[in-house]
Amino acid sequence: MKELMRIFFILMLTVGIFTGCSDDDDEITTEEEADETTLAVNLFMKDAMETYYLWTSELPDINYKTQYDSEEYFYSLLYEDDKWSWCTDDVDALEASFEGTETTYGWSLTFGLFSNTGTVFAIVEYVYPNTPASEAGIERGDIIVEMDNADITTDNYTDLLYSESMSITFGVLSDGSISTGTSVDLVAEELTLNPVLKTSVAEVDGHTIGYIFYAQYIENFNEALDTAFQSMVDKGVTDLVLDLRYNPGGGISAAQHLCSSVAPLDAVNNTSTLVTYEWNDELQDYFESGQIMDNLRVEFDNQVAVKMGLNTLYVLTGSGTASASELTITGLKPYMSEVICIGDTTYGKYAASITLQPEDIYSNETYYNDFNNWAIQPIVLRYANANGVTDFKDGFAPDILVYDDLFDAKPLGDVEDPLFAAAIEDITGTSVVAQKSASVPTIPHSIFDRGFSKFDKNKREMLIDNIELE
Repeated sequence: MKELMRIFFILMLTVGIFTGCSDDDDEITTEEEADETTLAVNLFMKDAMETYYLWTSELPDINYKTQYDSEEYFYSLLYEDDKWSWCTDDVDALEASFEGTETTYGWSLTFGLFSNTGTVFAIVEYVYPNTPASEAGIERGDIIVEMDNADITTDNYTDLLYSESMSITFGVLSDGSISTGTSVDLVAEELTLNPVLKTSVAEVDGHTIGYIFYAQYIENFNEALDTAFQSMVDKGVTDLVLDLRYNPGGGISAAQHLCSSVAPLDAVNNTSTLVTYEWNDELQDYFESGQIMDNLRVEFDNQVAVKMGLNTLYVLTGSGTASASELTITGLKPYMSEVICIGDTTYGKYAASITLQPEDIYSNETYYNDFNNWAIQPIVLRYANANGVTDFKDGFAPDILVYDDLFDAKPLGDVEDPLFAAAIEDITGTSVVAQKSASVPTIPHSIFDRGFSKFDKNKREMLIDNIELE
């Protein structure tokens, strides 16, 4: 990444990029300007966005010197279609999150409103093992209706993700209504969490059906994927179900690794194109004229440890299926006979980002000492599969619509889980459990958010973590 930055600097794609200051017209001159550090942060954002942002031609003409809040200034720069770019003043925590390290209770939650009362609730989607949540006995499908002996509201619900300690009160479902139950105390811990959360195998009508739940695309855990795929091979799996219903994305290199592990052997061994990249006009012209192909496409990796060589893949999906998860779906479709999505429509994320810090933009370290904790995560490219499919703003609709009813949740990988059961039925033609309606929940409610940590929006980013230049 640093080499990429150096090449860009040589090209002088931004004015004053080495000096940490702009030209004479940008000097601080008025008493109404923001404080010096805020101005420096604003200028960093301006310089970085003008160089790398995918929609750099659409950047508004906003005077950075009159902006008193750097976070607000950053969001004012974003193109109207951009719901993904992000900034932070805690880059260390951001980067740790991308690598799977979180200060967390170890759960992922869905947040909703009961239709009859408007009361806010949370339901546990899944729990990592050996975490505060698991040690407290919390399980998938548990309902939370209070925290710290007070109602959950649309103003405070993120405390369930962000706080360092709290007491929670469970809701008890009975005859279509919810009452308060027992309470437990939780203290968050800094943990590194393996995103390959669950594997299982089901033997049904002569089919050996493998199941893998993958929570986030993290390159550091590619070996955990290898272990999961090898276990599928060792058990003679004939059909594979990949559960991405809550997977918000992550690194492109992890997506490349996963796709290469399951794709048809011809595509992998011949290092066929998984996806192509489109940057802003200036960067695209530079990469194309220099034939820097690693910055224009991602190929299948023929060096992966396990090659399952599948022609069909079942993917469990939902609104939480985003970014690198969607790349997996669309990237494999040109090469497989079928990529069958079961569940609900995916999020709709066709773009990727880079983490940019002041050190990536300025050569003079003393210039950014006062704001080196800041970083931006701008969208820098859109991707397309080998057939040119891109800009899927509305996500991918499922081939088989199945409602993920967390009020009646079954354990992940259980054959009675409605999404997994639907995959088994499609594979075998045999129903393993009575299917509920695809669109009618147990209790009338609406979902308004879901999450795992304070960096959830960033987890929907698809990270460019494997850029290399000759």
